Amino acid sequence: MTRTFTAFAAAATMAVVAVGAPTQASAQRGAVAAGIIGGLAAGAIIGSAIAAPPYYGPGGCYWTRGEPVWDGYRWYRPRLQVCN
Repeated sequence: MTRTFTAFAAAATMAVVAVGAPTQASAQRGAVAAGIIGGLAAGAIIGSAIAAPPYYGPGGCYWTRGEPVWDGYRWYRPRLQVCN
């Protein structure tokens, strides 16, 4: 719900700014570069707001090394899966 609201608010803000300020387009004193940089920044902010959260797997399981075990020939540490 929060991501949806954030994306909607950002889109509404951009629409209001675009409609509310009609001006003559000109490329003086780096205005084009500022527009491109601003557009990339706005896209990054909106994209990160609506991106899916990272996937960590079911139940927070992880692999670790167990206690040393003697198998009659050598010592080794088996891998164990630990789940919360």
